[in-house]
Amino acid sequence: MSLVVLTLVTGGIFLIADAIMLPKVIKPMFERHLGDAILDSPRVVPAALFYFLYLGGIVWFAGWPALQTVSPSLALLNGALLGLVAYGTYELVSWTVMRRWHPSMVALDMAWGTALSAVSAWGGVLAALAFA
Repeated sequence: MSLVVLTLVTGGIFLIADAIMLPKVIKPMFERHLGDAILDSPRVVPAALFYFLYLGGIVWFAGWPALQTVSPSLALLNGALLGLVAYGTYELVSWTVMRRWHPSMVALDMAWGTALSAVSAWGGVLAALAFA
């Protein structure tokens, strides 16, 4: 039951926060630099695949180990590291090979991915511990 709560709460935090941040902050910045290369609306299937895959990564690498050791701070740390590595990989490779990729996009998205992953993992662990 703890794993279910961990996964649902982690995913809920991640999705809600991303649903607020993406259209209000991330998309306008990317549109400013990439212009018409940005779709008017996202492709649903790849987005869903990303969220399921990445949620699994947050739970496996950050939430579950922290829940097992009863250490929400470990979830915060591991979530932050996972976010930095995952979002950093995407952003730095994109900046390396894309003509109009801008350093401000790299910095914003890496910071967002780090914070979002950390807080989602931490919140999921806190909820799972509260229900246990």
